[in-house]
Amino acid sequence: MVGRELLVESAGAFAEALPDGGALIGIDLGTKTIGIAVCDAGWRFANALKTLPRGKFGRDRDELRTIMEGRKVCGLVIGLPRNMDGSEGPRAQASRAYARNLAEAFGLPVLLWDERWSTKSADDAMIGLDVSRRKRAERIDAEAAAIILQAAIDAAANAPLS
Repeated sequence: MVGRELLVESAGAFAEALPDGGALIGIDLGTKTIGIAVCDAGWRFANALKTLPRGKFGRDRDELRTIMEGRKVCGLVIGLPRNMDGSEGPRAQASRAYARNLAEAFGLPVLLWDERWSTKSADDAMIGLDVSRRKRAERIDAEAAAIILQAAIDAAANAPLS
């Protein structure tokens, strides 16, 4: 398989591309930071892991490889920043290119998942938990990655297989 075949945009296609079991990594790709989340091998619960400073792709890839080691990761979910009307701008195109590069680098299925409202949902949830503004700023991208990943695994679990 080449990277393009590993890049999917539907939960059903992603579920079909995955083996039975193995952890997934969720990524909220920002211009300055990368939020990382992980889920269990049964694809039930996504948890925020950490926020990385974004750098050149090679460094980001190596950081992700380190995170993936020992976790038996079988796929990646990357937030796709669509506009509110569903159209795609430059940030979405940059996310697509980044996802393609990750698919090629790791040889794993990569799902592009609509991330509209993920950061707002993460911020609202942390405000509801009375997390300070400073702590929210430190954790927002990882929490958004967890929301993206949870939505994707919920959809994949319920997606009809073709």
